[in-house]
Amino acid sequence: MSNTNSSFWVHKEGHKPELLCGSSASYTVVNGHFIMLVCSTIILGGFLKTLLKNSEVTVLMILSLLGFVIGQLAHNSIEVHKIVYPLLKTPSYSLYCYFSPMIIFMAALDVDFCILKNVFWQVLLIGLVSLLMTFIILGYVVLKFNKDLWDLQSSILFSMIVGMTDPVHSVNSLKTIGISKTYTDIIRGESMIICGFTSICFGVFRSDFLHISMFTEFRVILGLCLDILGSIICGYSCSRIIQFILTDLFSNTLTSIILCISMVYMTFYIGESFGMSGMIALVTVGLNFDSLSFKPRIEVTITKFLIMFSSVYQQLIYTFFGIVIGCGETKYLRFHTVVFMLILFATVNFVRLLTIVLVSPLLTHANYEYNWRWGIVIAWSGIKGIFSLLLAPDIHNLADQKVESPQLFILYVQGISLMTMGINSYMMAHSARTLGLCATSLPRQMAIQNAIKHIQEIIQNTITLFKTEKVLTNVNWTLVEEKTKIEYIIPSDAYNNVSHDDIEEESLTEEVLIEEARLHVAIIQMSSFEKQCNDGILSVEAARILISATKSFCPIQGKFMSIYDVSTYVRARSWLIKFKNMLTSLEYHKDKALFILYGDNKFLLFVCHVVFSEEFEYAGHIITVMYIYPMIMHLWPMARELNVSGLISVNNYFVFLYIFQAAMKLIIPLLINIVDVQIKKRLRLMYSITKGYVKSQEDTKLLIKQISSRESVYQKLYEILETNKRDAVKELGLIEHEGRDVVIALKTRQAIRRVIAKALKNLTFLWSRGIIDKHEGIEMNKVFLAKIKALNNFPMAIPPPTPDKYLHNIVWLENKDVLIEFFKERAKLAYFDYGDVICREGEMPQGIYLIISGMAILHSSPPTFGIDSSLRSERGSKSMFTEYCTSGDIIGELSCLLKRETEYTAICETILQACFISLEDLYEGFDVFWPSLEYKIWLKFALSVAYQYFESSLIDEDLEFQKCVTFNLAYVETLSSYNEMTIDNVTMKFVIIVYGSVIDTKTEVPYLAPCILPKTCEQIQGTSDLSKLLVVQPSDPAKNTDDPKVMVSTGLRMSQREYNWKRKYEERNFPLSWNRSQTTRIQLP
Repeated sequence: MSNTNSSFWVHKEGHKPELLCGSSASYTVVNGHFIMLVCSTIILGGFLKTLLKNSEVTVLMILSLLGFVIGQLAHNSIEVHKIVYPLLKTPSYSLYCYFSPMIIFMAALDVDFCILKNVFWQVLLIGLVSLLMTFIILGYVVLKFNKDLWDLQSSILFSMIVGMTDPVHSVNSLKTIGISKTYTDIIRGESMIICGFTSICFGVFRSDFLHISMFTEFRVILGLCLDILGSIICGYSCSRIIQFILTDLFSNTLTSIILCISMVYMTFYIGESFGMSGMIALVTVGLNFDSLSFKPRIEVTITKFLIMFSSVYQQLIYTFFGIVIGCGETKYLRFHTVVFMLILFATVNFVRLLTIVLVSPLLTHANYEYNWRWGIVIAWSGIKGIFSLLLAPDIHNLADQKVESPQLFILYVQGISLMTMGINSYMMAHSARTLGLCATSLPRQMAIQNAIKHIQEIIQNTITLFKTEKVLTNVNWTLVEEKTKIEYIIPSDAYNNVSHDDIEEESLTEEVLIEEARLHVAIIQMSSFEKQCNDGILSVEAARILISATKSFCPIQGKFMSIYDVSTYVRARSWLIKFKNMLTSLEYHKDKALFILYGDNKFLLFVCHVVFSEEFEYAGHIITVMYIYPMIMHLWPMARELNVSGLISVNNYFVFLYIFQAAMKLIIPLLINIVDVQIKKRLRLMYSITKGYVKSQEDTKLLIKQISSRESVYQKLYEILETNKRDAVKELGLIEHEGRDVVIALKTRQAIRRVIAKALKNLTFLWSRGIIDKHEGIEMNKVFLAKIKALNNFPMAIPPPTPDKYLHNIVWLENKDVLIEFFKERAKLAYFDYGDVICREGEMPQGIYLIISGMAILHSSPPTFGIDSSLRSERGSKSMFTEYCTSGDIIGELSCLLKRETEYTAICETILQACFISLEDLYEGFDVFWPSLEYKIWLKFALSVAYQYFESSLIDEDLEFQKCVTFNLAYVETLSSYNEMTIDNVTMKFVIIVYGSVIDTKTEVPYLAPCILPKTCEQIQGTSDLSKLLVVQPSDPAKNTDDPKVMVSTGLRMSQREYNWKRKYEERNFPLSWNRSQTTRIQLP
C-alpha cells in the first residue's frame, strides 16, 4: 500500500505522471465542481433505475455513454476538464479501495456458508480450472489477435482481469426466477475465489514487482499461501469483533450500522496494509455472518444499506470509467477495436463452457440434482463486472512497456462487462426457463394451493366473526368477501405442460409427496430454530449448529434429520470424558480405584498393566532410595573428584525427575478442571441443541396439515416427527442423568430469560398504549437488557436440590407451605435400578411418583381418555405409544384420580430416584383440602391435554396454571352420564373435552376426547361415566379478580367452608397435627 499510484496512470521511469486523459492541466488547478458531478450522477442513476426497473444493464450502459460524452467534452474544453480533473488525479488503487470493500462484503454476506462448505472443494476446483483455462486460452487470443502490441506481462494481467467473474451480477438474473440457492452459491463462491486470487496476484505485482525476478517459484507459491492464510485469519478475527458489536443489547440500530460499515472498511485496509488481500478478508467476514449474527430485525436494515451503497457505487464506477475512456485520444478507436471486443466476448464464453464441461463429472458425483441442464445455465454465468473495471488501470501501471493508449484496457473490460451483463444474463434466465429448471413441481403447486386454501379459511372465519359485531352491521359483506378472495395463479413458465386446473387430479406417488414435504419440514425446522434463538430459548451456537446440520442433511434425498444425526454432526464428546478419566487415573496414589482402559490395543493394555501395578510403584520407591548412594559419594571428597561428570549426570537426572513429578502434581489437577469445564460446556450445548430440536418437532407437527392434504402422507409425516421427538426426549433424559447440575443451571437460565422476555413484551405493550412514557420506557428497557446481559455470567452448574425441595415443583401444590408440609410428612423416597418396572399396564395404582433423577420409558396402548370401548374401536389406531419421563415429571396422576387401572407400563431407562406419595395419602389430602386439591390436579391435567393436542388454537391464550387458578382464565367442568350443560359462546371462548365423551343434544353428533367443541354446539350431554371439559374464558381484565365471591361463582367451584378454613389457617398460622405413624418423613441430606 506504500507504493500506491500518485495518479491514475503512473510512468515508471520517474517522469511526470501521466493523467487519465493523456495530458496534464495547463492551467492553475482550483477546486472545481467534481462533487456536483458525483451528486448529479447519483440522482440520474436513481431516476433511470426507477424508470428501467428490470434492466440494470441499460442503466449502466447509459451512464457509461454519458461518461464517455463528458470525457470527450473534457478532452476539448478546459472548463469541463476542470470538473473531471480530481477524478483524473485520483490513483486507480484508491478507487479500488473506495468502492470494492462494500460490494464484496455484500456479495459474501448473501452466500450461505453451510451450502458452500458442502461443495467447497468442487467450487475451488471450478475456480482453479477457470483460472488455468483463462491463462492459456484467453492469453493466447490476446497475443494472437490484438494489434495494439501489448507485451506478455500486459497480456497476462489483462487475461486475469477479463477472467474474473462478478459475484453480484453473475446470479442476479437467477435469483429473480426462483433458482435453487445451492447453484447461485456455487457460482458466487467460484467468483469470490477467482476475485480473491486475482487481488492477491495484483498485490504481489504492486509491492514486489521490481524484485520479482529474485524470487524462486517456491518462495512465490509460499508467499501466496501465507497471504491467503493471513487474510483468512484477519477476516475471521474482525468478524468476531463485528459480531460482538452487532449483538450488543445496548447498541441501537444506527450505531450498529455505522460501526458495521466502518469495520468493513477497516478490515479491508488492515489486510491491504499488511500485504494481504483485503478482499479475501472481507469474504471471510461475510461468510462468517448469518441471520443469527444480528439482533432481530437489524439484518434487513443493514442489507438495505449495503444494497443502496452497492447500487450507487456501481453507477459511479461505470460513469467514471466512461469519463476515463472519453478523455483519451479517439484516434485509437478503430474498427479492429470492435472486432477484438467481439472476439474477446466469444472467447470468454468458450472458456466458461470448456471449464463447465471439464468439471461436470465431479459436480454430477457431488450433487444428485446436477445435470447437463444445470451445466448449460452455469456456462452462461461468466459475467464480468466492477472488480474487473477497478483493476483494469493497473495493467498499464504495472507493465514494463508502456502503451500509447492505456484507456483501451478499460474500454475492452467495460465493453465485455456490459455485453456479458446483457447477453449472458438474458441467456441464463432464458435457458433456465426453457430447460424447465424454474418449473414448480406438482407437489409444490399442491402445497401452495393448500396454503392459499388455509389463508382463505382464516379470512372467511375473520369475516364471520366481524359480522357479529354491532359496529359493522351496515357493512356490505358481499363486497368484502369479493375483494378479499385470493386468486393466486402460478405463472405459465412455472410448471411443465400441466394445466393449473388439473393439478389436484394429477396422480402423484406417495414418495414424491413425502420428498416435497421433507423439504418443507426442513424449512419449518430452520425457521423454528431461528425463532427460538431470537426469543432467547436457544443459544446462538446451538441454533447455528442445528441450522447448519439441517442444511447439511437437506440435500440427502429421503433423509429426515434425527437427533442422532445432529449428535454425529456435532461430534461425540466421549474423548473428553476418556481424557478426564486418564488424568484422574494419574492421581492413583491418592485414590487406589481400579483404572480400566478400554480398547483392543494389546500394547497399550500391557503398558497400562505395568504402569499401574504395585511392582511399578515399588520400583519407583527403590530408585528414590538408590539416590542415597550418589549423595554419599558426593560427601566423600576423593570419590567426588574421580566421578564429577557421572555425579552431575545422575544429579541432573534425579532433579529433572523430581521437578517433573512436582509439575505433574500441579498440572494434572489443573487439566482435570479445564477438561471438566469443557465437558460441562459440551453437555450444556448438547442439551440446548436437543431441547431446541424437540421444540422444532412440535412446531412442525402443528403445520404438517398445511404441507400435504393427503391423509397417508400426513400420517407418515406425523409418525416420523413423533419418532424423532421421542428419540430426542430420550437423549434429553440421558444428558440430564449424566450432568444434572449442568442441566439444572441451563433450565434455570432459560426460565429467567423467558420471564424477562415476557416482561419486555408487557413493557412494550404498556409503552405503545401510553401508560408508560418514552423516558420511563427507555430506562426500564435498559434495566431488563442489563439483566439479560448478566445471564452471560450465569453459573455453569447448580447443585441439584434436596429431594424434599422437589415437592415445590409439583404445580398443583402451588408452592404453598400448608400443602407441601402435609405431603412432606407422608412422602417416601423410592429407588429403582436400570430395567426395574415402576408400574404395569392393567394394575391398580399404588400412588404417584415424582421423578427426582433418572429417566423412565412409558409403553402403552393408545390412550382411551375414558371413552367407552364401543366408541373407541372406531378410532382405529392400534399402534403402541412410547413416551419418556425425566426429572420433574409425575407418573400415575390420572390413574390415582380415577382409581382405575394404569394405562401404561413404566420401565427405568437409568438408575431412578423418585418421591413417592401413596394413594391413601393422596386421598387423605383430597379429604383435608377438599375440593380444591383434586380440582387443581384435574385442571393441570386438562391444561396439559389442551396444549398437547390444540397448541395452535391456543397460541394466543396465556393459560399458565397459576393464572388460571388466580384469575380464573380457564376452569374445569364435570359431566356425568346423561347430565347436560349449556354452552354460552359469549362467556366461553373455547370448550375442550379433555376426558370422556359428550353428544350435541340438538344434532346428536358425538364428540370424543380430546376435542374442541364447535361454536355451533349450544348444549351437550355426557355419554361417559365421567367427562371433563376445559372451559377457556375470554380475556376480560374486569372479570379477572381474586375476590372470594368470584371464586365461589366460577370454575374453581370452591366451597365457602373450604375457603374459610384456608383463610383461618393462613391468618393464624395454626399448626395442623398430622398422623405421622404410618408415613416416613423425607430425610434431608
